[in-house]
Amino acid sequence: MERSKDCIQRYVNSQSKTVSKEVKVTKKAKKPLTVQMDELWSFVDNKGNKQWVWLALDAQTREIVGLYIGDRSAESAKKLWKSMPAVYRQCAFIYTDYHSGYPPALPSKRHRAVGKESGLTNYIERFNCTLRQRVSRLVRKSLSFSKKLDNHVAAIWNFVHHYNQQLRLKQEHIASFSPALS
Repeated sequence: MERSKDCIQRYVNSQSKTVSKEVKVTKKAKKPLTVQMDELWSFVDNKGNKQWVWLALDAQTREIVGLYIGDRSAESAKKLWKSMPAVYRQCAFIYTDYHSGYPPALPSKRHRAVGKESGLTNYIERFNCTLRQRVSRLVRKSLSFSKKLDNHVAAIWNFVHHYNQQLRLKQEHIASFSPALS
């Protein structure tokens, strides 16, 4: 039994290195886009080793268009910004909460800090709940947690890739039944 656990863990460790760390989104025209950003905490190995999952979501398509995992600093917010495809960095209006890391990282002419009551960050807040429900290592009070940062990052990226792929398949399915809308 112990030998099979070791074998499985070695396999998981090898697979974590192959997960793409770049978002795949449907092609967008250069036009005004709306992005919602937020961050949520998790930990690796122990609660003292906090890791922040920074996310950017297209408000129209609900695709995850940016992801970075790191600390809760302005530098991490900049890395989230850089993780987004160029069309979003050029065209998107970005809605965030009032976290101090966002203003230094985002273009001031297109950044809007808003409260939850505005409803302008509802989709990303909902996605955070979905992420916590579907990736057990992100549940706040859980016995499931990552012992290795690489596996933690890979599990989150795997879920985001799967989530975006399911959105694309759903859109293709809808388009196949309504050619006039495509």
